[in-house]
Amino acid sequence: MSDTNEVTAVEVPAWVIRVARLRVTVGFGVAVVAFWLARPSWCSLAVGALVGSAGALLRLWAAGHLEKAVEVTTSGPYRWTRHPLYVGSLLLGVGFATASRDSLTAALVVLYLVGSLTVAARLEEETLRVKFGLAYDEYARGAAPAISRPFSLARARRNGELRALAGGAATLAVLAIKAFWLA
Repeated sequence: MSDTNEVTAVEVPAWVIRVARLRVTVGFGVAVVAFWLARPSWCSLAVGALVGSAGALLRLWAAGHLEKAVEVTTSGPYRWTRHPLYVGSLLLGVGFATASRDSLTAALVVLYLVGSLTVAARLEEETLRVKFGLAYDEYARGAAPAISRPFSLARARRNGELRALAGGAATLAVLAIKAFWLA
């Protein structure tokens, strides 16, 4: 009998696993420092919200097509990029960095995101390659047939994306409060 939470061994350097395990903890630390340093203005908040919203919408669209651990998804934004959720996260981070109106915060956020998302993508690709074999290799080469499937809000909800949207809204709210006090 197979456990559905079974971890499949993948061949990646040990440092990739260590960084992946620390990603969330380090992310919380970066967020605390970033909120502390942020000096948002209403203008920076508006521009950052636009960029961040693009990232949130991309994540929502991707999550509404993704069938985690079931298939190599090729519908929606997965037709054009292997990691639309990570691209969306990067846009959310750039939106936050822009809204913060602080160069040290921006550098810290972008460095964290580039490092952590690069490691996450590498680990995810190896995991998918082990789980799906040739199907993933074809997808990575751009040779897999695209599946035409409509977006599903229920699927996005199952993938936890509504929590991510709430987190983005809460981030903007905190920065707006800070902008109000700084004005």
